[in-house]
Amino acid sequence: MLTKRIIPCLDIKDGRTVKGVNFIGLRDAGDPVELARRYTNEGADELVFLDITATKEKRRTLVKLVKEIAREISIPFTVGGGIKAVDEIEEILKAGADKVSLNSSIVRDPDLLTRASDAFGSQAIVAAVDAKRIGDSWEIFVKGGSEPTGIDALEWMVETERLGAGEILLTSMDRDGTKSGFDLELLKQTNELVTIPVIASGGAGTIQHCCDAVLDGKADAVLAASIFHFKEIEINELKKQMAQEGIPVRIIYPTMAD
Repeated sequence: MLTKRIIPCLDIKDGRTVKGVNFIGLRDAGDPVELARRYTNEGADELVFLDITATKEKRRTLVKLVKEIAREISIPFTVGGGIKAVDEIEEILKAGADKVSLNSSIVRDPDLLTRASDAFGSQAIVAAVDAKRIGDSWEIFVKGGSEPTGIDALEWMVETERLGAGEILLTSMDRDGTKSGFDLELLKQTNELVTIPVIASGGAGTIQHCCDAVLDGKADAVLAASIFHFKEIEINELKKQMAQEGIPVRIIYPTMAD
């Protein structure tokens, strides 16, 4: 089993980190630059920054804030929200991101995935998928989870891999912010169909939830927000517990300051 990653997520609105439940009821969770710095020091493997209102507000991602965060961290950094063209991807990468996350824009223009992958390499392109259970299947939603598309989520994820995505960030809208555990069925079915890494998102509430996402859902990484923002779970403690369950993780042992 390859090393599994723990990824804090900064959902950004009006320049602040926020968190809600099922994509609504947002509350303030702190300064994103300070949180980014803390997560680097606490042993996070990567950091995700999602400008969650950029698409609905029809504006570009907050590049200045991306630059500020990039200067403070030493771990891989993924940025998403409102990115809809190859030149915008280039701007975000030059601002300090290692990867870009694309969602609404690739549903509207699937070939953007291929153009982006050709230009920057598939390792820099993440297909973000917001999926909601409708009956016995899952449907893709866009524009920050506010607009249904009628597109089957599993079929779409297979297509994103074919088009050039190097990774999938899969969020269960039903579980988002509920702390009730990840949608293991959605994760398992996805990982049976695609070969690229899948990041589990939506539902983290306990250490066991994160272990289950990897052991049962076959996720390659676990993304969470509020449990880290509000210090309900420490990243290194989570990793130590995962290691005890046989999950390979990178544990950082902090050194004492002089």
